[in-house]
Amino acid sequence: MKSLKLRLTWIVTMFMMVAAMANAAEQTDTVEVMSARMGRAIKCVVVVPAQYFETALADAHFPVLYLLHGADGCYSNWSQKADLNTLSTRYSTIIVCPDGQDSWYFDSPRDPKYQFETFISSELVAYIDASYRSFKTPDKRAITGLSMGGHGALFLGFRHPDVFGSCGSMSGGVDITKFPDRWLIQRSLGKYDENPQVWADHAVINQIAKIKKGQHIIIDDGSDDFFYEVNMNLHKALLDAGVPHDFTIRPGNHSWSYWVNSLDYHMLFFSKAFNTKK
Repeated sequence: MKSLKLRLTWIVTMFMMVAAMANAAEQTDTVEVMSARMGRAIKCVVVVPAQYFETALADAHFPVLYLLHGADGCYSNWSQKADLNTLSTRYSTIIVCPDGQDSWYFDSPRDPKYQFETFISSELVAYIDASYRSFKTPDKRAITGLSMGGHGALFLGFRHPDVFGSCGSMSGGVDITKFPDRWLIQRSLGKYDENPQVWADHAVINQIAKIKKGQHIIIDDGSDDFFYEVNMNLHKALLDAGVPHDFTIRPGNHSWSYWVNSLDYHMLFFSKAFNTKK
C-alpha cells in the first residue's frame, strides 16, 4: 500500500511538472513578421505573461516591452540568456525580441534591406497590436536593449515618442561616431570619413532635441565597460538639456551577467512608468 501511495505521488508530481513546462512553453512564440519596407520577413520572439491565459483576464490588455539584442546577436539571445517567462509574468508585460541583424536599428540610407527603424517603430508595433492583447498607446509601450540594442532603443525611443513612452539602454553604444570601424556600421552608413554628417545624424547623442516631455528614460552601464565614456557623455548632455532620466553606473563589464541583472531593474522602472497617472 505504501508503495502504491509513493507511485501515485510520483505520478501526480510528474503530471504537475509536465503541466508547468507546457504552460511555460505556451508563454513563448517565435513569429515571422513581414516587413513591406524591406520586402522580407523578420523573426521575433514574443513572450506573454501567464496572466494572459487566465479565464478571468480573457479580455485584459497588457503593456509591451520591445527588447533589443546586441551586435553579432539575434532575436533568440534574450530568451536563451534570461528567464523572460518569469519576468513577463512578474511585471505582467508582453516582451518582444526582434531580430536586428547588425542593423543598429536605423533605416540605412544605403541598403533597402536594412530598414529597421521603420520595421520596429511601425511595422512590428502594428503586428503586435493586431495579434496580441496589447495596449495601443505609447504610455504602455517601452523599448530597451543591450549594446547595439541600447543604441537602437534610445534612437527609436527619442525619435518616436508617439510610439514609445518609455525607453532605456544597457551598455549602449550611444555615440557611433566614436567607433567608425567597428560592428558593421559602415555597411549601413558608408565610411565615416566620407559621410560624417550621416553618422552624426544617426547617433543617439544627437537625438536629444526629439525627446518628448514626460517620456520615461533609464540608462545604465558597467564601470568597466568600453562604452562607459560615451554613456557618461550622454548623461551630461541630458542633464545640460534638462531632460529627466535615471542613470546608473554599476560594477560590471560588457557581459551577459551584467545585462541579465540589469533587465530586472529596467522592467521595474517600466512597470512603474506604465502605471504612472497623467
